[in-house]
Amino acid sequence: MIVVTGATGNVGRVLVELLAGAGEEVVAVSRRPEAAPSGAGVRWVRGGAGDAAGIRPALDGARALFLVLGGELNFRGASPAALLGAVADAGVRRIVLVSSQVSATRPDAPSHARLRAFEAAVRASGREFTILRPGGFASNALAWADAVRAERTVYAPFGDVALPVVDPADIAAVAAAALREDGHAGRVYELTGPAPVSPREQAGVIAEALGEEVAFVELSRAAAHAGMARFMPEQVVAGTLDVLGAPLPAERRASGDVAAVLGRPAAPFAAWVARNRSAFA
Repeated sequence: MIVVTGATGNVGRVLVELLAGAGEEVVAVSRRPEAAPSGAGVRWVRGGAGDAAGIRPALDGARALFLVLGGELNFRGASPAALLGAVADAGVRRIVLVSSQVSATRPDAPSHARLRAFEAAVRASGREFTILRPGGFASNALAWADAVRAERTVYAPFGDVALPVVDPADIAAVAAAALREDGHAGRVYELTGPAPVSPREQAGVIAEALGEEVAFVELSRAAAHAGMARFMPEQVVAGTLDVLGAPLPAERRASGDVAAVLGRPAAPFAAWVARNRSAFA
């Protein structure tokens, strides 16, 4: 049995489908299980990684755990010690943790301190572990969907700064491999798309998928900060804008880890847009 946290998220939802499709028994943990699709081999449980006591029953009988923290990074209840203690008590043998590329490229960034703490706890847990460090998600473009539908316009800062955004489906596929297969223990995978793509270029990809012109309006850092601060903690906003506006060479570089694990190239941004065209139409 494999337990998947964040099971209705951009990565978790795909991962649940991949595991169930491969014949695995899956316990899917989500704070919104009512939003989840039904499927054979999947049992849905309400909860999250920030609630170690609440998630403990879901771990009974599990051999592997997919751990993604998401918005719980800033919950006081998201204690590495408490969660890893519950994992050990349940006898879970294998953990796949979704961290972030920034945890390595900016080791002093306060925005990723909690992720670094979880990485350290997983390493010290005595379990088999694999750490996934994705760069920016292609699905972050969904933040533009309302404006594209209403105005055929993308509003974003740093229009010509290109980063190799990763398709969440590729993250899910790498996670499925690490959860099910041997040979990934102790590995850290940096997951990116195949090539850097700027926000202005992403708007062009969306326009091509729609068959209509999509304008691009570059926001100032201050304007972008104000918009992001409505739903993100201050230190996360600042850290995110630092990466988007002044990426380090390591953050601009496309990694080969997706291809190494999956035996195929990482999916380009255009492939993600093609699957999600309806969100922008």
